[in-house]
This record gives sequence, structure tokens and C-alpha cells, in this order.
Amino acid sequence: MGSAGVHIVCVALGVLGLIGTIVCCAVPRWRVSSFTGSNIVTAQSTQGGLWKNCVVQSTGQQQCKNYDSLLVLPSDLQASRAMTIIACMLSSLCILMLFCGADFTTCIENEAVKPKIGLVSGIGMILSGLLVIIAVSWSAHNIVRDFNDPMVHANQKKELGACIFVGWGAGVLLLLAGGLLCCFSRPNSGSGGTAKYYSNSAASAPNKNYV
Repeated sequence: MGSAGVHIVCVALGVLGLIGTIVCCAVPRWRVSSFTGSNIVTAQSTQGGLWKNCVVQSTGQQQCKNYDSLLVLPSDLQASRAMTIIACMLSSLCILMLFCGADFTTCIENEAVKPKIGLVSGIGMILSGLLVIIAVSWSAHNIVRDFNDPMVHANQKKELGACIFVGWGAGVLLLLAGGLLCCFSRPNSGSGGTAKYYSNSAASAPNKNYV
């Protein structure tokens, strides 16, 4: 079973990963304007996210508009919405489970159950991290592909926004937390087998005496 220090580190990493996932899901900074080629108008820039598009003026004013329909969005944005929301919910549940079953808390007094809770939490965090990384990597691939496509007009090309990098960082933190939990929260099955061996020996000793 993992020590209390490892569980504290895993909780901290999980919370940071969850915060990064929430920021990545809410902030519209997945795609930003690219000022390349003939696009020399820098007075305003466009920013796109999972839920809305924004136009930012050079004076600092910002105007945002929600997407009119989910069905008109690209497939990567539709999938990223679902994956980031699932990652937020799953990582939140795993952090709560880990906090209840960690060595530094007394919510669960059964020491045999705590390693199993930590292992389940670790697997859930790994899945959350993979979902976040897949979502941002898919969008990043499409952005880079369109940027290098000569058939796409320069005014329509986008660059990687800050949320892409935040999503990668959050996914790595969740993977790290889940990996540590899986390594240090394995159930100890050796003690159970030894106890069973001694109980069988004790039960068979009286039978030999009677024979």
C-alpha cells in the first residue's frame, strides 16, 4: 500500500490536472489567428474554443459568440467537448475516492480496502489523462494540417492556442498521478495466503493426534 506522502503528491497532481482540464474546456483559446502571408491586419484577432468564437480588438475589447449549432462544428471539436467533460467528471470522482481512501485520512478504517480504492483511482486518472491528451492532440493535428495546406487561404489559417498546451500539461499530470497510484497502491496478497496456510495447518494437527 502506498505511503501517505505518495498519496498527498497524487492528490496534488490530480487537482492540478483537473484545474488544467477545466481551464482547457472553458477558455476559448484552442485556435488563434495566424498573421502570415498577406494577412497583415493585426488590429484584431480571432480566438476559438470548444463553445464559442471571440474577436479581440487591439484596444482590449472582446466580443464572443456561441456556436449556433453543435452539428455544424468539426468532428474534432465535437469529440473534444465530450472527452474533456468526461475527463473532468472522471478525474473529480477519482480525486474524491482517493481522498477518502488515502493513508492520511480516516474516512475508511479498513486497511485492506484502501489499496483497492487507490488502484481504482489511479486507473481512472490515467483514463482521464488519455482523454484530455487525445482531445487536444486531435485538434492540434487539424490546426497544423490546415496551416501547412496551400489550398487554405492565409486569412483562414489558425495557430495553436494556449489551451492546447494547457491540455497537454494537464493530461501529463493526470497520467503521472495515476501511474504513481497504480505502482504504490497494489493490494498485498501475500499476507492473506500465509494466514490461510497456518489456519489449515492448525486445523489438521488435531486430526493427526486422534489418528
